[in-house]
Amino acid sequence: MNTLSTPDNPESVKRWLPGFFALALIWGASFLFIKIGVRELHPFYVTLGRVAAGAITLLIALAVLRQRLPRDPRLWLHMIVVAGIGTVIPFTLFGYGEQRVSSMLAGIWNATTPLMVLPLSVLAFRTERMTGRKAAGFGLGFLGVLVVLGVWRGVGGVELTGQLMCLGAAFCYGLVIPYQKRFVAGRPESGLALSAAQLVVGTAQLAIVAPLVAGAPPAPTRLSLDVIASVLALGALGTGIAFVINMRNIRIAGASTASMVTYLVPVFAVVFGALALDERLAWYQPVGAVIVLAGVAVSQGLVPARRRPDRAAPEPDPAAPPTEPAAPEPDTDRPANGRGAGQVTAAAATVRAPRAATRR
Repeated sequence: MNTLSTPDNPESVKRWLPGFFALALIWGASFLFIKIGVRELHPFYVTLGRVAAGAITLLIALAVLRQRLPRDPRLWLHMIVVAGIGTVIPFTLFGYGEQRVSSMLAGIWNATTPLMVLPLSVLAFRTERMTGRKAAGFGLGFLGVLVVLGVWRGVGGVELTGQLMCLGAAFCYGLVIPYQKRFVAGRPESGLALSAAQLVVGTAQLAIVAPLVAGAPPAPTRLSLDVIASVLALGALGTGIAFVINMRNIRIAGASTASMVTYLVPVFAVVFGALALDERLAWYQPVGAVIVLAGVAVSQGLVPARRRPDRAAPEPDPAAPPTEPAAPEPDTDRPANGRGAGQVTAAAATVRAPRAATRR
């Protein structure tokens, strides 16, 4: 499956492009909100707060629109996987990671998601084939990961641990995107209902795990207004509304194209981190991010291959006798969409028409 298989006519682009940019803006700001939240809350409780707030937001939207949660038990079993791998684990890993690294760097690591999608789609779900172009893009992206890590400086310490946690979160996203595309996104339920179900399951999972790992939650009165507002924004915007937008993007544009939102997320994350938190990056980290994005672009076919110039056709000899047009060869390469056969048939009709006229 080519990552650019999304319908690219103007009407289709108008359907998913606004949501694409809105999602990048919301998720770029999410790294800022996480950084503020983990100042006073355990990462598990930041995740629980944002997922619960997101679930409440979507349940209210379901009630307003008079929709209901899915009823299929098999879908809820899939939601256990989607919520765990696509919500609970990565959200918490980013929380742990941002206790150790900047929100800007966490946003950069989020950009490796399409690189994670590729090998998993090829090896685990077999929805794509590995080609030379994709392998080259993956290798280039891996080089960018090493540059972001700054391996020549020596690896180790708290910062490396935080970066690996963020990378693990991106791996979870890369795993859940093709899973969601295969088992969830093609269902008849609305994106709102599917997103709400995912967050309800995630809230239930976190309500069990968070107290076991982090102990009793702190009283809300002990939290600052900034932390409360950040968690609520994470839930209502970054988890509630953004999940609906993301589900819609996957339905319209496809899984791989939807994952390309990570091109813009680090841009917004860096802007928000610099303006709101006065964060700074080492010189090699944005350089590595550019290499990562270049690898993603190569693997997804956004860098066009160099085409050989067509040879000029020889000019006809005016002294040569006229020749009848040759009969068309049978169409042996029939595209799956069936258009090739129709075009060959029409071409054959235009060739045979003059002969029929001469017989009359």
